[in-house]
Order: sequence, then structure tokens, then C-alpha cells
Amino acid sequence: MKAKWLPISAAVIMALGSASASAVDFHGYFRSGVGISQDGDMQTIAKNKVGRLGNEDDTYSEIQLGQEVYNKGGKSFYVDSMFAMASNGSNDWEATNGDGTKVGRDGDGADFALRQFNVQAKGLFGGNEVTWAGKRYYQRHDIHIADFYYWNISGAGAGVEQIQAGPGQLSFAWVRNDRAASEGTGVDGALNVNTLDARYAGIPLWSEASLELGVDYALVNPTDAQDAQNSNLKNGVMLTAELTQALLGGFNKTVLQYGTEGYSKSFAFYGDGSWYGAEAQDGADGWRIINHGVVSFGDSWDLSHQLVYGVGNEMWNGNDSWTAMSAVVRPVYKWNDTMKTIFEAGYGKDTNKSVGGAEADGTYQKYTVAQAFAAGKGFWARPELRVFASYVKGGEAMGPTFNGGQDDNTYNFGVQAEAWW
Repeated sequence: MKAKWLPISAAVIMALGSASASAVDFHGYFRSGVGISQDGDMQTIAKNKVGRLGNEDDTYSEIQLGQEVYNKGGKSFYVDSMFAMASNGSNDWEATNGDGTKVGRDGDGADFALRQFNVQAKGLFGGNEVTWAGKRYYQRHDIHIADFYYWNISGAGAGVEQIQAGPGQLSFAWVRNDRAASEGTGVDGALNVNTLDARYAGIPLWSEASLELGVDYALVNPTDAQDAQNSNLKNGVMLTAELTQALLGGFNKTVLQYGTEGYSKSFAFYGDGSWYGAEAQDGADGWRIINHGVVSFGDSWDLSHQLVYGVGNEMWNGNDSWTAMSAVVRPVYKWNDTMKTIFEAGYGKDTNKSVGGAEADGTYQKYTVAQAFAAGKGFWARPELRVFASYVKGGEAMGPTFNGGQDDNTYNFGVQAEAWW
């Protein structure tokens, strides 16, 4: 793996830096650390439901390199790239062999991925619009404290964005979001799914408030053989409306989403619109309401929160409905410019109702306290070093268990670093 990746990285750096090394944009993200529990390795619980603080045991990193390679006459071209690595952080040497097998202690190695590589051209049609093609993160909407992306169709595609139209801006994109052969569509081989996306953002409302509207259309494109295997593969529509309000030195967002057919699973399983449940029953639909934000109370307190309630109906044969709810709150007390104490509490519940009326529940709980040291006083200041202790608990029939299924709760202790630049 080392022999393959180093030349690739060197080639990217040389290509992007050929015009002017000082003009290369260098960005990145990483998180990593170490933790233990009373049951051995650190035990995590669904962070999109109960929050991520003291609930991440992985190493994840992104390295982004980009450069404007042309700018003349009001037209510019920008090349962007990003490579990522993910591992469980269990040992020093974590890699992947050329045949895809992982190497490292107990066979736990690392996954490497090309997350972005695209060209963005600005002003080709005389305005400030951006025309792009390639693989990219596309206008992602997320809740940071839960690492929860609720609107994110990122992938390989093409589009035009930031088209000024009245008070707001229009964006159009075509992105490929295929289903893998192992993901239960009832057909042999990967299923081709194309997402058509249209958005109108920056619609001004009252003071310091704006609205964004979007529609995503999942176009299923099976082969003739796949269509013969499962003729129930249908296209679907997802509608999103997001209201953003500036509040107390931060923001509050309220999101409403509705989807038909395969999008019904997005709202039951904390999906983002990039994964399409093409095997859904006829007439399947779902909806979700989200409220989240970050605010400040004086100079010493910050508060972030997440509230989620979603329902998916008739997502597969025998399913009547699946309800998912989550509440996470993270208050932060700032002692000075570099030291803070962070608390985070999260609760989630799932309810699965079968066509016959039987119900099964699952509950998730997590409570964390952390002492943190950051490069600045603000909520978003990074890098940040954290020493944390967490209590996690599952409940009901569908809730998580620990210690090989013997316990429904455990304690974690660890140290983590997180940075972006």
C-alpha cells in the first residue's frame, strides 16, 4: 500500500503546485485518540442518535488540496481533491494491501478513499455561477454534535450552482448514488441510481432569517435482467425545506423533509438522501422534522442541540412503520481562552411496527463529561484535545448491548483530538 499511495500523493501535489506552490489551498480534518471501557475496548453507541462526544473510537482523516489553475477575463477554473483514511486505531501500522485485504494486528487495517476530485469553473456564462463536474462533497447539511448528515447527495456528478435568480440562488446537479449488490434490492449486481437535485437557497424572510428549498428525484436505472428479477424498483422524490434564523450569536435551523418510495428509509434510519431504498413497497413514504443549532449565553456558555423525529412507512414487505426520535444537548462552559468543560447528553428511541400490529422498541442513552483544551474560546475553535468519561446504555428488544450481549450498559474513558483547518 505504501508503494502505491506515495507516488499518487506526490503526483497530486506536483500537479496542483505546478503553477505556483504558494497558491495551493491545503485543508483537512482528523479525529483520533484512545479509549477503554469496563468491558475491554471502548464501546460506542449510535452517535447520530445520542451524540458523538466521548462516543468515537476511530481514527478518521481527510487531506484536501486544491488550486485555481486559470483566471482570466472574469472566468476561472479550480481543481479540488481530497483523500481520506479510516481505521479503528488499534495499532501502529494500519494499511490495505493491493488486493484489498487489510493488514495490521488481528487483520484490522485501514480503508483509503478518494472522496473528492473535481473541476469547478466560475463565470463561464457571465455571472457568478459555478459549473462543476467530478466527484465532490455537494452542499452538505449536517448536525456537528451528532455527525448526522440529513441532506447530502455527495458523489460523482455534474452541475451548475449559485445562479442568481431573484432574491435567492438556484443550483442544479446530477449525482450518481448507486446501491451495492449486497444492499438488499432483490437484484443481482449493483443497482444504478441517479439523483437529480434542484435547490433554491438564500430566500430572505424576516430579520436575519432565510429559507432554502430543495427537491431530489431518485431515478432507478436497472438493467433488463434486473428489471425482470424485481419489477417493483421505483423512482422516488424527496422534498426539503430548511429555515435558518440567526440567534444569540449563533443560529437555529428547522428542517422539514418528505419522501416517497425508496426515500422512506432515509427518515427512519437517519439517512441523508444519498442512499435509496429501491425495494420499498408500493406507496411507501416518510417524513422528518429536525431542529438544531448553536447559541451563546454571555461570554462563558455555549449550547448546541439536536431534535429529530422521523417516520418511514411500508419500507419493505411486512413493515407498517418505523419511527425514530432523538434528542441531544451539549452545553459548554469556557474557563478561559483555551480551557473548557463540555457536557453532552443524548437519548434516542426506535419503534418498529409490523403489518400485523406487533411493535418492537429500542432505546439509546449516552452521558459524557469532558475537559477540553482548544485553540480559541469559540464553540468551533479547533484543534481541541479532550479527556472524557462516558456512560452508555441500551434498552428494550432492539436496543444495543455490550460485553458480548451480557450487559445493557457500560462506562468509557479516553482521550481524543479533533482538528480542522
